[in-house]
Amino acid sequence: MYISDEMIERFIKEDIPYLDLTTLVLGIGSKLGQIRFMAREDMVLSAAEEVRRIFGKLGINVSRLLPTGTLVKKEETFIIADGLATNLHMAWKVSLNLLEYCCGIATKTKNLVDKAKSINPDVAIVATRKSFPGTKELAVKSVVAGGGYPHRLGLSETILIFKQHMNFMGGLEELPKEIKQIRSNAYEKKIIVEVENKAEAIMLAEAGVDGIQFDKVPASDLKQIVDSIRRINPNITLIAAGGINGGNVQEYADTGVDTIATTSVYFGKPADIKVTMERL
Repeated sequence: MYISDEMIERFIKEDIPYLDLTTLVLGIGSKLGQIRFMAREDMVLSAAEEVRRIFGKLGINVSRLLPTGTLVKKEETFIIADGLATNLHMAWKVSLNLLEYCCGIATKTKNLVDKAKSINPDVAIVATRKSFPGTKELAVKSVVAGGGYPHRLGLSETILIFKQHMNFMGGLEELPKEIKQIRSNAYEKKIIVEVENKAEAIMLAEAGVDGIQFDKVPASDLKQIVDSIRRINPNITLIAAGGINGGNVQEYADTGVDTIATTSVYFGKPADIKVTMERL
């Protein structure tokens, strides 16, 4: 994942617009020290490389740093670095914030992936583009660290037709008439349409769309719908979306869909990380 220098600089500048006033008035800035990051719980590590870059810009030397994607055990130290006290304090909170949020996303993603694949080893967990604006690069990196994939990286990437689009076309019933023209406009792309019920799914499968995304269809209903659609086109891509989380992901994995799209990985408790600093 490419994270620009501009973003790293922005993270630092956001927390340190000028200087660390506390360290300055205490007169401890020139003293040497060591900083350690330790997991208070089992977690998947993410954003470690960005923390290394923050440390580098602040003149902090890293002696231990585990890579993104590492499964870190409770009480395991995964970053050790040393430098001047003023620099360590400037790096402390911005690094901790990045790690706790990113590791939280990565860990939650892995939990979903593990649960889903225990039911269906072939199903994929993908994260929607509903991450908090301005955090997409780190959010996507964290999802991938946890074993998931991005669903859509942006509107320019895929053709996903929603009801809101069809309202400008005269309704869902008009879409099958336009499939040939839509395909000729973008031959290299798949045409995927979001639906809310079985009748819509069957109509679109018969019209020849490449994929169907089911929005908030209960897992108990979706399994039967998937069977019906597979009889029409066994190669069609089927996606479950809407309200899927750790509490119901196994039910959706058992429906036979190819992919489960979720926003839940972005929300919830960040990882619990302990930071200690000592004078050398």
